[in-house]
Amino acid sequence: MTPASRRFPRLALAAASAVVVLSGMTACTGDSAPEDTGTASPSVSTGTTTAAADVIGDVPEDLRHYYSQEVAWGECEDTSSDAFRCATVEVPLNYADPAGKSIDLAVILAKSEDTAEGTILINPGGPGGSGYDIVHDSVDYVTTDRLRENFNVLGFDPRGVGRSDPVECLTDAELDAAREEYYDPSKPDGLQAARADAKELADKCAEKSGDLLGFVDTVSAARDMDILRAVAGDKQLNYLGFSYGTFLGATYAELFPEKVGRMVLDGALDPSASNEEITLGQAEGFENAIRAYVEDCLTSADCPLSGTTDEAIETIRELIASVEASPMTAKDGRTVTASTFVTGFIVPLYNSDNWPILTRAIDEALQGDPSTMLYLADLNADRQPDGTYGSNTTVAFSAINCLDYPMTADNEQMALDAKQLEEASPTIGKFLAYGGITCESWPYPPVNTPHEINAAGAADMLVIGTTGDPATPYKWSVALAEQLDSATLVTWEGEGHTAYGRGNKCIADTVDDYFISGTLPDGDKVCS
Repeated sequence: MTPASRRFPRLALAAASAVVVLSGMTACTGDSAPEDTGTASPSVSTGTTTAAADVIGDVPEDLRHYYSQEVAWGECEDTSSDAFRCATVEVPLNYADPAGKSIDLAVILAKSEDTAEGTILINPGGPGGSGYDIVHDSVDYVTTDRLRENFNVLGFDPRGVGRSDPVECLTDAELDAAREEYYDPSKPDGLQAARADAKELADKCAEKSGDLLGFVDTVSAARDMDILRAVAGDKQLNYLGFSYGTFLGATYAELFPEKVGRMVLDGALDPSASNEEITLGQAEGFENAIRAYVEDCLTSADCPLSGTTDEAIETIRELIASVEASPMTAKDGRTVTASTFVTGFIVPLYNSDNWPILTRAIDEALQGDPSTMLYLADLNADRQPDGTYGSNTTVAFSAINCLDYPMTADNEQMALDAKQLEEASPTIGKFLAYGGITCESWPYPPVNTPHEINAAGAADMLVIGTTGDPATPYKWSVALAEQLDSATLVTWEGEGHTAYGRGNKCIADTVDDYFISGTLPDGDKVCS
């Protein structure tokens, strides 16, 4: 695999918990002197910082102590590098009751080598993606040298995720067992089993996570970002969000339009789309990505597929059907069911640089060995070689989505939706169906209704869409750019999920010029 960070789309399989993106990145370089952005970043080193009154701005009095809290910055527990500083930031559990319980957010700051003109907050997507990890592990790949010369980069694990106070549901052994489960919810016994498992998961999440489970919604996370803005010492928020991170960023802009500094939303979600519309759009997107992959594979001498593009795709469908009928066994003795197999199959489709490993996985699977496909599925779930899980991304994904989206769990409607999904994607559509069951027994109701976001009064933003993006189809970026009162659309004519960090020089320069000098394209722009 190419150097990877996790950029998470909003995609779930019927008998699996979640799909996580692994995207390869390449760094770009350049030189430019920054202009004054009107922000002032703290000189973060070992020690403490407190936001100044003019940075905090006009906030409710009962929240002011969160904005003005003293933050202790020090070495990060997993590195001794001077390039990073870590801290814990306190935020209210429930913004409607700031005097009540509080929770902790884990933050990490990659310091600019030069004098920073401000801080860029970054979110890799999800929901459930770790902004801490993307900065610690991949900041050199998801941002350019030029950008880091001018800005500090701040990552955080959103509420309920990773190193922040996390949603907790399953033991590692229980998660292993859940990932090996497979049933066909289009059949009565499969639907019954799916509901039973979903209820068991919901009950365990409620038992282990407590009140936190009801407050991991995107609106609350966006409110947290304003406290992080103050902690970073910036009067306005500079933000880089990928995939689900575009929804998080747009939500911030809706809540705090006057606090928006420079905001890039790459690989956008359409905030007005329902859960069912999102799933259908992804089914169409991935079927297109499968075709693009197969067309490329057939030009290679080591491609295990043959015949026409349609014939090669049919070979893949037959392979998946065979795993569904008779699960395979990997070299480590673990069972690979259809849901695990399809998860692994999907992961490399997010980035055309990773297509070669998909070719190898298909080749081995056609010979009876699913081990590489399982390896890809394990990367998706953040499962380590020793059998432990490096994060809670799988359960955080469900917990956040259940609060963000009303979902249909009516049998008749789910069956109709399943038919649409199979028509949109004959290869994997059936595995995306019946997702509403996950939230049917959730102990907390959804708190958000999909709607257009205009963010009237916000500064000019950049929305980036990739024409061949399978996880966040290009039309969603077009939709978000049209909804926002002040946004410019940048189009990358390419394959894969998101653009900045893995696109071309045109994309890198457009984003960097915007962040560093505030330069916007003269109208919507196409990079090819």
